[in-house]
Amino acid sequence: MTPREIERLKSRIADIKRIFAVEKLSYGRYPDKSGVRYLPTKYYVQLGDYTSGLTYLKWFSKNFPVDPGLPYFFFEWIIILYKKGNIRNAEKKAFETYCSNTYLFDTFFNRSIIAIDKWEDSNLAKPAFAKNLGYSCEQIELADFSEWLSNYYFSEKFNKLSNSFIAIQKRIKLDNDKETPLHVQL
Repeated sequence: MTPREIERLKSRIADIKRIFAVEKLSYGRYPDKSGVRYLPTKYYVQLGDYTSGLTYLKWFSKNFPVDPGLPYFFFEWIIILYKKGNIRNAEKKAFETYCSNTYLFDTFFNRSIIAIDKWEDSNLAKPAFAKNLGYSCEQIELADFSEWLSNYYFSEKFNKLSNSFIAIQKRIKLDNDKETPLHVQL
């Protein structure tokens, strides 16, 4: 990355911070209807500035505690947690990411996406959305992350969680009894 590209990304982050400052002054909170809150993680990952990325994610969690998030954003969150050595939380966020889009990891690992016959709660969960991830296991700067994610993805722990999640999604698709509690124990 050239110095000019680095400065451009830093400038974008500064612009987003200014937007938040104006919103906070104007509304007393961060309404962020435009969704710019999801952009800084991408820039921090591109810069390799995982410390600032983690600081941003802590701020995000505090100021948007019930935010449903987006699969891309969650994926970048995993990268930042992993790169900062927070493996336990990276594993939790990896499962949360999988639940938000079951096809995203296949895209990252350049595997064929095969649609799962399950309840798709939004367009975000469909295979087409996963195709534009923007990250790949072939990126040199993500080699260590790719190896870790692959090992976790194929682990017994993740396999048990993901199979439970898929079973629930299949049941939701077929079952009209919405009163029966469904959950995955982490």
